[in-house]
Amino acid sequence: MKLNKCKLGTLIRQVNEKNSGLKYGISDVKGLSIKKIFIDTKADLNGVSLSPYLIVKPEQFAYVTITSRNSDKITLGYNDSNNTYIVSSSYIVFEVIDKKILDPKYLYMFFNRPEFDRYARFNSWGSAREAFSWEDMCDIDIEFPDIEVQRKYIKIYELLTNNLESYKCELDNLKLISEASLEKMKYKYTPKKLGNYIHRVDNRNKNNEIRIVKGVSTSKEFRDPTSKVNRNELSSYKIVKPREISFVQTTHNEKVFANAINEFGFDIVVTSVNEVFYTDEDVLLPEYLSLFFARKEFDRYARFNSWGSARETFTWEDLKEVDISIPTINEQQSIVNLFDSYKKRKKMCENISKLIGTICPLLINGSLKEASNE
Repeated sequence: MKLNKCKLGTLIRQVNEKNSGLKYGISDVKGLSIKKIFIDTKADLNGVSLSPYLIVKPEQFAYVTITSRNSDKITLGYNDSNNTYIVSSSYIVFEVIDKKILDPKYLYMFFNRPEFDRYARFNSWGSAREAFSWEDMCDIDIEFPDIEVQRKYIKIYELLTNNLESYKCELDNLKLISEASLEKMKYKYTPKKLGNYIHRVDNRNKNNEIRIVKGVSTSKEFRDPTSKVNRNELSSYKIVKPREISFVQTTHNEKVFANAINEFGFDIVVTSVNEVFYTDEDVLLPEYLSLFFARKEFDRYARFNSWGSARETFTWEDLKEVDISIPTINEQQSIVNLFDSYKKRKKMCENISKLIGTICPLLINGSLKEASNE
């Protein structure tokens, strides 16, 4: 069995079918991400004519020619669904000419490699905006095995992606159950003032003993600082002990109630402008409170109740006035356990996604070696 070598342009053709009859509507509009998948568009389409949009049928590709704004990746997607999409007319839509020679899924694997991204970026041209044109795409030299070998390696790829989709489905269901359980407590127990169950602390890193500095992200987790920090001058920083919570008072820039619980198992320090507190754990688990803060509903509450002219803030006093329904400790722990299961499965999905990102080069190389050795 030999390797096939040719220009990619001999295997693919551009498709320029427009949505002129308006058969497809706003719900069919898709964008593309640097993860090389179709995504729901973020564009405001009110009053926008969809007739110039390009149709992307199943087993067709679309990509964005501009590469300078996408860092090290080319924005491309393969429609592996049974649905037809429409995309911006600025995209290029194309398809494989003969699927008995080159399977579109194998080509997608070829595109889904860092080697292809590097090639596309290196061969992009332009002054104000670098672009990887259709002519550049067609000029790619491609090696590929016969169709039988292609399909063998596609099956391996599909096994991983199908497992990922299965995990994502379970993940969505688990998240729904967890959020519903949390919501149910609002109606089961009479709300009480949060200030009765939380205690402010202001322990400073006076001797500069703790050098682990963290910031609080808008994703409600501790993260490494985004600005430079002199770790030899941390005496004014506040200590956050395990299971304590820290939050950012300003909400204007963050647009959320940025907070995080210390789950590291050791002390850390945060900037002195952050608030730090702990809960009465015999009544209110800090993990449960963290879940309460994680809801979009609470972000809206914090934003609405923020005050100030130059900088809007949600202060410690504002936090004490929050009404919260507090279930029994056992009920709180059950809900926390559900969310812990959700986080573990989410991490598993992320690991599978990373594996898929790294396995495409291995599968392509494996298929080429198998074909060249036979």
